[in-house]
Amino acid sequence: MAANRACSGNGSIQLREMKGILPEKKLLVEVCLSPGLYPSYHRENSVVVVIDIFRATSAICTAFQYGVEQMIPVAGLEEAAAYKAKGYMVGAERNGVALEGYDFGNSPYSYMTDNIRGKTIVISTTNGTQAIEAARGADKVVVGSFLNFTALCTWLKTQEKEVILLCSGWKNRFSMEDTLFAGAVAEELSKDAATFKLGDAALAAKYIFQSAQKNPYRLLHGSSHKERLSKLGLKEDIKYCLSLDKTTVIPILEGIALVKMNN
Repeated sequence: MAANRACSGNGSIQLREMKGILPEKKLLVEVCLSPGLYPSYHRENSVVVVIDIFRATSAICTAFQYGVEQMIPVAGLEEAAAYKAKGYMVGAERNGVALEGYDFGNSPYSYMTDNIRGKTIVISTTNGTQAIEAARGADKVVVGSFLNFTALCTWLKTQEKEVILLCSGWKNRFSMEDTLFAGAVAEELSKDAATFKLGDAALAAKYIFQSAQKNPYRLLHGSSHKERLSKLGLKEDIKYCLSLDKTTVIPILEGIALVKMNN
């Protein structure tokens, strides 16, 4: 009897395998908390979402909303200066401060102008463009912010790829605002539990977001980069960068440049 039951059980498993009704492997959603950790997370055929809420990815999304044709992210100021010498419009920022001699800084407000429509802009920032540089080898690299949150999440659900939410952080250190956004995306994707599975860092980021979603300002009170920007008189930037769904544009990296995705 026992032998018959065992055979019956094995036969059932084999039958389910033959019919293809065993659960498929879920797509992993990971949160990488800084570009320095990215080599441990990199996998082929993954979508990487670069996040720098205060303020690079917010500024990039804003620029595309205002009609920029493409943006070339560069990690170093020497490369930015070389582009400037060739006549390109260049945005450059370090430590939260727009650098003298360049056309833009890192504030979304500086890109709210018709003067950028149809133009190519080079951008170099303290953290965000470093993260883009780190992720260049990924299958797809896109830019995420609260400003394009819903459009981004909707697109990610269509990709059938694992997702790495790459937080730019602050000089390779943890940042609360980037993790907050990563947690918001992780929560949204986890609603499709049949498709996505959260890694440990994504799960932790999700819990952080859930604790703060009614009042993100309270969570970020005292956070290092929020304080840094507040001291620079950039409180309006902070509020804008935490605004939801100002645009449906998703910037995607193609070659050396970010362009508007045709989704």
